[in-house]
Amino acid sequence: MPRGTIGPVTVEGDRLWDLLRSLDDPKHLETPADFNFDETKNRFRQLVDRLNTAFSCAREADSNVQDATYHNRVEIPAAVTATGRPLWVVVSSFGGLAVVVADNSWRQTQEEFTRQLHPDDAQRIYTALDDLGYTVVPEALLRGAEYDGDAFRRCYIQYQPTWWDRFFGYV
Repeated sequence: MPRGTIGPVTVEGDRLWDLLRSLDDPKHLETPADFNFDETKNRFRQLVDRLNTAFSCAREADSNVQDATYHNRVEIPAAVTATGRPLWVVVSSFGGLAVVVADNSWRQTQEEFTRQLHPDDAQRIYTALDDLGYTVVPEALLRGAEYDGDAFRRCYIQYQPTWWDRFFGYV
């Protein structure tokens, strides 16, 4: 995020869909072919440390994520947020993608979530993500868009998966 701004620099529009399709590898569902676990874990650990310094209470939520397309997530309890709700930063195993979510953001538009997220919380979270080179993608767009790739559909035969499922869900 450029210094002095409060909102996230997110990838949206055609750039978002082009990016997601470029990361969608039908042969590698949980992690990309060039996935480096140690590098991803180290960068995530730095994110946890940065957010813990910023909020004095952020913590890694999942230490052993399995059968998922996301690497891990950081929980920021409601008691330490200016937003007054628990917040999570979820990091995908693909392309350094990250989303910021609240306890009810999956039911909101991106605009509603952005209005709800207190500027102080946004500044601390998005600065840490930007400094560590993560690409922020909007949760609402991912959850609201049906996955239109081919290979990942075989994991979801009961319902139509979304792009959230592809990069931040379980396989």
